[in-house]
Amino acid sequence: MSTLSSAVVEGGARTVRVELGERSYAILIGAGLLASAGEEMARRLPGARALVVADETVAPLHAPALLASLERAGVDAALHEVPAGETTKRFSELERLVDRAIAERLERGDALVALGGGVVGDLTGFAAGIVRRGMRLVQVPTSLLAQVDSSVGGKTGINSPRGKNLVGVFHQPSLVIADTALLETLSEREFRAGYAEVAKYGLIDRPDFFNWLEENWRIVFAGPGRAEAVTVSCEAKAAVVAGDEREDGARALLNLGHTFGHALESAARYDPARLVHGEAVSIGMALAHRFSTRLGLCPADETRRAVAHLRAVGLPTTIGEIAGGGFSADELMGKIAQDKKVQRGSLTFILTRGIGRAFVARDVEPAAVAAFLADELSAVPA
Repeated sequence: MSTLSSAVVEGGARTVRVELGERSYAILIGAGLLASAGEEMARRLPGARALVVADETVAPLHAPALLASLERAGVDAALHEVPAGETTKRFSELERLVDRAIAERLERGDALVALGGGVVGDLTGFAAGIVRRGMRLVQVPTSLLAQVDSSVGGKTGINSPRGKNLVGVFHQPSLVIADTALLETLSEREFRAGYAEVAKYGLIDRPDFFNWLEENWRIVFAGPGRAEAVTVSCEAKAAVVAGDEREDGARALLNLGHTFGHALESAARYDPARLVHGEAVSIGMALAHRFSTRLGLCPADETRRAVAHLRAVGLPTTIGEIAGGGFSADELMGKIAQDKKVQRGSLTFILTRGIGRAFVARDVEPAAVAAFLADELSAVPA
């Protein structure tokens, strides 16, 4: 298997640095890192206490091992459980977590530890950003999606009934520990959904990585290629975040597929039986490519290639594949109008000129988007 990453390997862990001056931090990637998580935290955050946050699915699987690791390292820690699922990213759960952190008398130098997928990471990161005007945050992502995307970069938040991730803060972690062995406990559907975010990095600006994924996706799914895929993805995100921490420019490219995808998630009422985030991103990326081709920006064969890879790994690429249906162009346009990238009412999309050539498109004509969605909704799934 060829490799693309340039990460330093020490003690079985690959290290990717997110360079942000005084707020720089390391992403540790490798199998079996949960056992040394306490040691890493104690070394990097000496004297810090911890409140580990995990959902009711992840807690019984991985919290005992993490708490034992923290105890061995002399880190005083407690566990806070939250419900599983996207609907946990709401004000009531944020309030409950904030209250628990304050009740535990955690100080600014102490840490909230997010043990879980993107939902737990977003919620915990938001709480860490606002308790005592900012405490330390350690991310221990347990899903592929969280390891390659949501645990890195400092974007945290919760959902509003009016849209996804509309309330939150930028709050960088002090450390990210991505134990690839934890991915073994994911369902096939959740792993596949996380893979959409891996493919995204190739489609944005790393065509060599996309080529690698086309050749090696089976060993990524099987296990041997996971550390390489996670590392390259983290390197890609770290480079973007270092250059545009607060999404004022190029970082918006990381939202390829997300404007359409978030609208679909919201319209599906965040029901995991119908749609999970990575599936929404996959459909969104396919829509972004087809819309780009419709506008004359992206060659049709490049769109076919991108969509074919997503289909090859078993991801959905059309709105018609979402269970339950019932979407309308008007409803989706209403959701898109609430997207975080909207500026002074103008629609902003991440479009593409081909594989690895995504760009930020501002002032996209709403009528063109609405007509495109209407055609997509009327199409029979391939």
